[in-house]
Amino acid sequence: MNLKHDMANVIYHALEGKVETERVYQLIETPKHAHLGDLAFPCFQLASVFRMPPNELATNLAVHLTSPWIEHVETAGGYLNIFLKRSYVTSHVINEVNTLSEAYGASRMGEGHALTIDYSSPNIAKPFSMGHLRSTVIGHALAQLAEKCGYKTVKINHVGDWGTQFGKLMAAYLRWGDEAQVKANPIHELLTLYARFHEEAEHSPELNDEGRYWFKKLEEGDREAVSLWTWFREESLQAFSTIYETLGITFDSYDGEAFYNDKMDDAVRLLRDKGLLVESDGAVVVPLEGLPPCLIKKRDGTTLYATRDLAAAIYRYHTYEFTKSLYVVGNEQSLHFQQLFKVLKKMGYTWADTMNHISFGMMLTDGKKMSTRKGQVILLEEVMNEAVALALANIEEKNPSLANKDEVAKQVGIGAIVFHDLKHDRRHDIAFSLSEMLKYEGETGPYVQYTHARTASLLEKGGYKETPDIVKITDESSWPVIKYLMAFPEVIERAFNQHDPSQVAKFIIDLAQAFNHYYGTVKILADDDEKESRLALVSSVKVVLHEGLRLLGIKAPNNM
Repeated sequence: MNLKHDMANVIYHALEGKVETERVYQLIETPKHAHLGDLAFPCFQLASVFRMPPNELATNLAVHLTSPWIEHVETAGGYLNIFLKRSYVTSHVINEVNTLSEAYGASRMGEGHALTIDYSSPNIAKPFSMGHLRSTVIGHALAQLAEKCGYKTVKINHVGDWGTQFGKLMAAYLRWGDEAQVKANPIHELLTLYARFHEEAEHSPELNDEGRYWFKKLEEGDREAVSLWTWFREESLQAFSTIYETLGITFDSYDGEAFYNDKMDDAVRLLRDKGLLVESDGAVVVPLEGLPPCLIKKRDGTTLYATRDLAAAIYRYHTYEFTKSLYVVGNEQSLHFQQLFKVLKKMGYTWADTMNHISFGMMLTDGKKMSTRKGQVILLEEVMNEAVALALANIEEKNPSLANKDEVAKQVGIGAIVFHDLKHDRRHDIAFSLSEMLKYEGETGPYVQYTHARTASLLEKGGYKETPDIVKITDESSWPVIKYLMAFPEVIERAFNQHDPSQVAKFIIDLAQAFNHYYGTVKILADDDEKESRLALVSSVKVVLHEGLRLLGIKAPNNM
């Protein structure tokens, strides 16, 4: 059930079908103050359609609105304020949530459609730093939301396993590397070598030529270069798999940049056949209106991100037949994706209109971007270990007899990190602060998890079994909770359409706060004729908190 959709249909019929349902839906508001109703419909934009003042249109509408959901309507200054029938809505919402359980809030919006989503995509031979966290958790949450909305998702980890940086790393390893040390601690040693290369190159610029030379050898299939590249790639993927397992994240494809090496020539040939390629200072480009030209091949003939991303986009469309394609990549790559989508359009691919760059801000440390070149990274694995240790210490202090302490500590510690990222608008930069990330009070993941555990405890103590046929709750404090539960389907739809997981994070914080206020003002376990109904409400809150956390990639323990 999406009450806002239902109410849009009611208003649509009252308007005699003269305004599209979708437009009606977009106009419906939720008033900030209870005395203005539960829903409000402003008539200002429609006044010209009906050739009458907004207040007159609102008055006419009020007479024709009929629905079992509506208690009464009021008009005020061009607004139609709708007051819902609380007893009817409460019973319906609680029954629907508890009946559908984890399926509550699902929609069929994307049914029969495929959606590809490219996210995480760490670089081979570099550690998984806090800088990689954003793409990983934002992408995972969007994939979960897409599936909730009925899409068949294809989750792609387009690992960075090609490019000039590998030539630089090979040059560094052959100059200063020690095979035994790299085998003993591969990611740390490779990062050290990579950082040293850039330090040395500042004083000896010819090193950059050496790096380019080795990358060209790799592209040409040189045995030594390919052997080193394969080794670096396998060690990195093994290290990454540990991170993904801890985060509970899986992918459908690990096809990285190298996978498209044998597909780039076809992409370049298509560009040439369509007359889109132009030579510029020895390089090959596609001129673009309103944007810098898109570089397809460098002077030395080597390829670039754009070449591989063109080949990847064409391959993905033919392989998966997507109707939407999302790229969860940082703000700094905005120009690249503008160029990519425009080149695809010039090639005649109308499906390029279904592709979106889901940009996000950086994770900053001391106000600066993290840099693997300078070795300035904060390793995600170390932060996760510290978060879990802190969660375990908190459990030992407050609930030492808790069963499965290690597992719960992992769920809470990792959840704290993920929630801290996802509660922010993805487009904004985030300052890295371990102390802020691991707070267990306020607007945090552990706060929501603790509220979920509280609902589980209440249900166990109250002996809750199932929702009664008729739910009867008369206290005032329950109504804000019911309204949040009722809004969950709309929040999911909006979060997906706007590619914004933070809306789910903020919603479950609001629901947890409303429920805790309810818990503090009502004796939920009081033995009276409304007890079973109150427990049914608690159960529905538990369902929605659990599902909201799941959509964000966070576990919901029953005990903390």
